[in-house]
Amino acid sequence: MEPSPTEHLDVVVVGAGISGIAAGHYLRTECPWATYVVLEGRGDLGGTWDLFRYPGIRSDSDMHTLGYSFRPWQGADSIADGPEILEYLRATAADEGVDHHVRYHHRVRRAEWSSPDARWLLTVDVTGPDGPPTTTRLTCSFLFSCAGYYRYDRGYEPEFPGIDSFTGQVVHPQFWPEGLDGAGQRVVVIGSGATAMTLVPALARTAGHVTMLQRSPTYVLSRPRRSRTARALRRVLPRRWAEPAVRWLHALMTQGFYQVSRRRPEQVRAGLIERVAQQLPADYDVARHFTPRYDPWDQRVCVVPDGDLFAALREGRASVVTDTVDTFTPHGIRLASGDELAADVVVTATGLELLFLGGIELVVDGRPVVPSERLTYKGMMLEDVPNLAMAVGYTNASWTLKAELTCEYVCRILNHLRATGTTTAVPHNDGAVADPSPLMALTSGYVARAAGTLPQQGSRFPWQVYQSYLKDFRAMRLSQVDDGVVHFT
Repeated sequence: MEPSPTEHLDVVVVGAGISGIAAGHYLRTECPWATYVVLEGRGDLGGTWDLFRYPGIRSDSDMHTLGYSFRPWQGADSIADGPEILEYLRATAADEGVDHHVRYHHRVRRAEWSSPDARWLLTVDVTGPDGPPTTTRLTCSFLFSCAGYYRYDRGYEPEFPGIDSFTGQVVHPQFWPEGLDGAGQRVVVIGSGATAMTLVPALARTAGHVTMLQRSPTYVLSRPRRSRTARALRRVLPRRWAEPAVRWLHALMTQGFYQVSRRRPEQVRAGLIERVAQQLPADYDVARHFTPRYDPWDQRVCVVPDGDLFAALREGRASVVTDTVDTFTPHGIRLASGDELAADVVVTATGLELLFLGGIELVVDGRPVVPSERLTYKGMMLEDVPNLAMAVGYTNASWTLKAELTCEYVCRILNHLRATGTTTAVPHNDGAVADPSPLMALTSGYVARAAGTLPQQGSRFPWQVYQSYLKDFRAMRLSQVDDGVVHFT
């Protein structure tokens, strides 16, 4: 028998990462009347930046937009290392008082909405080092998922033939063993995404040699670790003007690059490949190893700070092999071409597994909710699901840009409910919006594998997901909350 609810709160936030800390800030400043807790399944805050501990872990977006608008990033590096980002998040949570609202080792398993009661009933699994696992229940008027979109308990690992015969060490980056640095060893990193691009130059500093084994190439763009734009604006503008200007300029530059890539893919493709060729020896096979078969931003463009990956390749500390795995052998990997890569350590940087809403089972008035059958309203609420919001960041820009807009909009909804004496906010599609398409318009493997579990987007506003900070800024900060699509009752 499940225990009875122990308490009621105005808002429950799920997840204490970047979005959860932002939610705590906006609830404190915009809805000071609201009682809330942050339920975090792990034992510390920071989300991604606490979980990942592999060598070289860093931001893939500039910190002027990945950082918060209400606490501008002051670090020297625009592309920052993971420990710096984690410290920034911890300091923000402490200064904003969010850390006092976090309950660790609390994982929401099930959320049941009751229309007569206008509240969610949450079933929460509680684990920890001080006793056996238990289950608790609580209720809330509004549920806000800030759990990101991938699962923390496992990454994606394909079944490689012969892997059990390998006598070396096999590691997934999501669970990097403490003390492993690969010093003096032969390391093979399987993958060509952001994680592999980070690992290879970091491991190459001390390893005997690092090989990046990829099935197909990825677009790679070298960017300065430190932002010249930020330095220039901070020299000529007062701080209260410089920080917003730095954030907006970086956001606009990122969005501009994305828009040009979608409208003129051939020109951008040629430019990206030319820049890669300029950083490698004249006889390097750029066509084979750095020329993808897809257009820019069909998948994410990987960023390498100060060209560190290319430096490792030029100096012979690392190499790229474009081939597929035939089988593992006792001492390495035999490829489809027949060649064999000798290895002491194999890192399977093969990707993530997506997990919508942190795996919460949703039920509305006794009926299970199937997310893949629902549209998303402004990329933050589910069609016909009351009093539920989710923070889902951009795939083509910093996560925080969209997360903050969502947090602000949730507070606007909460204040509207309070001001009008209503209790329920539910987005409803009257049938005018059809032609559903995937929520995330990327062809990356981790997105394709999860396509059947994610909600959909519609063909036009407000059911269409823009992936544009400018459009979302207008749609979420400058529009009316009571827009006729969200029904307040």
